[in-house]
Amino acid sequence: MTTNGNTEPTANIKVRYSDEELQMFKELILQKLETAKQEYQQLKAAVTHGSSNDTEDTSPTFKVLEEGASALSKEEAGQLAQRQYKFIQSLEAALIRIENKSYGICRETGKLIRKERLLLVPHATLSIEAKNKRD
Repeated sequence: MTTNGNTEPTANIKVRYSDEELQMFKELILQKLETAKQEYQQLKAAVTHGSSNDTEDTSPTFKVLEEGASALSKEEAGQLAQRQYKFIQSLEAALIRIENKSYGICRETGKLIRKERLLLVPHATLSIEAKNKRD
């Protein structure tokens, strides 16, 4: 216990993660970011480059079926690419919070987000308590 200016005891409440803990989270996020960017590039390629198995020399009926399946998979890949891009942005924002030492602080309650949650969802900005109140 420490004392405030009035010599009353105050609890030692941790208000932010230590620099060592922030560095550990930074390394975790950088690993996830690298993987996410690779997956994003693969999804983007699936959308923009089409299939490498061209159907130019096959029957028209097969080509129509193939294009239908290809369009569906391109649409799905596009949606996945959008989600992946948003995830990358969230991870990059988490890195900024680490740099300004506000990482891991719930944006609604102002309390520290539990370390276990951040290890599973390193871009989280809400504690479980705040998230449950929203749902």
